Amino acid sequence: MTIREMQDEIIRLKKEKDICILVHAYESHDIWEVADYVGDSYGLSKQAAAAPQQNVLMCGVRFMAETCKILSPEKRVYLSHPEAGCPMAEQMDKEMIAYYKELHPDVTVVAYINTTADLKTVCDVCVTSASALKIVKNMEQEHLLFIPDINLGSWIKNQCPEKQIELLQGGCPTHVLLSVKDVKRMKQKHPEALLLVHPESRPEVVELADYVGSTTGIMNFAKESSAKEFIIGTENSIVQHLQMECPEKRFYELSKDCVCRNMKLTTLADVYNMVKYGEAEEILMEEETRLAAKKCIDKMLELGG
Repeated sequence: MTIREMQDEIIRLKKEKDICILVHAYESHDIWEVADYVGDSYGLSKQAAAAPQQNVLMCGVRFMAETCKILSPEKRVYLSHPEAGCPMAEQMDKEMIAYYKELHPDVTVVAYINTTADLKTVCDVCVTSASALKIVKNMEQEHLLFIPDINLGSWIKNQCPEKQIELLQGGCPTHVLLSVKDVKRMKQKHPEALLLVHPESRPEVVELADYVGSTTGIMNFAKESSAKEFIIGTENSIVQHLQMECPEKRFYELSKDCVCRNMKLTTLADVYNMVKYGEAEEILMEEETRLAAKKCIDKMLELGG
């Protein structure tokens, strides 16, 4: 079976079996091409809730599938690969943050969406990389704990001097690989290229960027910019996607090492095996956990729209 034949069969079967395929931007392009929706983690969850299909396949990592289930409890939600987790989401747990709140009763916990459903149950508001700055600025509380990403938290903290923002040591093991040395090397090779980076990157890399934003923000900036060359400081699959969407422009990886191994676990064959044979893990969640986790997501919508 060729890639095209497998894709055609996936597209046929998903319609026949009432399956909505959600694909995160970091997945490979052959999987993009069979998606109903492509986007970032929270955007995909909103699409899942709005989609008419009763079955949802999340081609991404576990916390994303959990978020889909939180927002769409009436649907059957599946994860494309059972081992596809997010190391950052697993760095902190419910007990750790509950204990921190006991020690600091005046603190409001701001949780990046890259957290488990269980951890979200003890957090006050959820944010995405695209909405974090707006939400933090809109919050009445001044004493905040931002978890788990110290780099994204530092970026927010620098732009919100009016807030007292505490940070814990956590973050994305992929974006943290990007260095100033990488920037200097790539700028020497491509002096006219704009540097676009994700705020999960180290602060010293963020400071050198021409644009800082979410994955979707980076892609939109590159597509809308009049510039012709870009150095991409996020997961390297974005370079391939932008090359496909903007063939008249040139895109370069900031580092060959910026690859999310968990996102790469899902293959087109995994998607095929799910729609053909039902081979995927269904996300199940106790209603008490779902409702408790949903509170911080609801707060995100209230503050960020």
